[in-house]
Amino acid sequence: MDIMLTEKQIRVLRYFRDYRREKGIAPTLDEAAAALGVSKITIHEHLNQLARKGAIHRDRARARAVAILYDPDGAVGGAGDAGRSAVPSLPLVGSIAAGRPIEAIEDRQDLELTDLVPTGDQIYLLRVRGKSMIEDHIDDGDLVVVEKRATVRDGEIAVAILEGEEATLKRVYREPGGRYRLQPANASMAPIIVQDLQIRGVVRGVIRRFR
Repeated sequence: MDIMLTEKQIRVLRYFRDYRREKGIAPTLDEAAAALGVSKITIHEHLNQLARKGAIHRDRARARAVAILYDPDGAVGGAGDAGRSAVPSLPLVGSIAAGRPIEAIEDRQDLELTDLVPTGDQIYLLRVRGKSMIEDHIDDGDLVVVEKRATVRDGEIAVAILEGEEATLKRVYREPGGRYRLQPANASMAPIIVQDLQIRGVVRGVIRRFR
């Protein structure tokens, strides 16, 4: 991989690379600005350019989340410390039918795991207990990826806190009279109708380990 960088961008990239190698995390914008003798805004602009050119990966939802993908001194993302700091990815090598057979064609591309599972300070995981959401393909033992939110749109799957601090995972619908219907995705279970609830988050994804 050959990336065209300016001398100033290389200077910033080297500083972030060396800082990560020494301390295991990326520096803050303030630390980088002080070390390089420039403004915090200048560091921010250089990082944006480095991200656009593919030299780094930034998770804007987390502080110090700068992964080095390109070493300006010759090592490319798979070697040494630069490789260890890169965003994990897995190869997507094609498609397979779960119904009738199709011709197997390999068409590889790499998917970063952050494209499949959102990350950031507002994201957390919960382990599911029970089968009330089984028809939405959320099974007992699965992990749900939850975005921390205090509001929910009709029909979203939410983490709801009921009276008595009881937590449940259901689709939430507003009902007449200011009430809420918590709808399970299991035909054998009845909905829960409540007057008050607290929303602690909305489901963004499901992780299931093959077993």
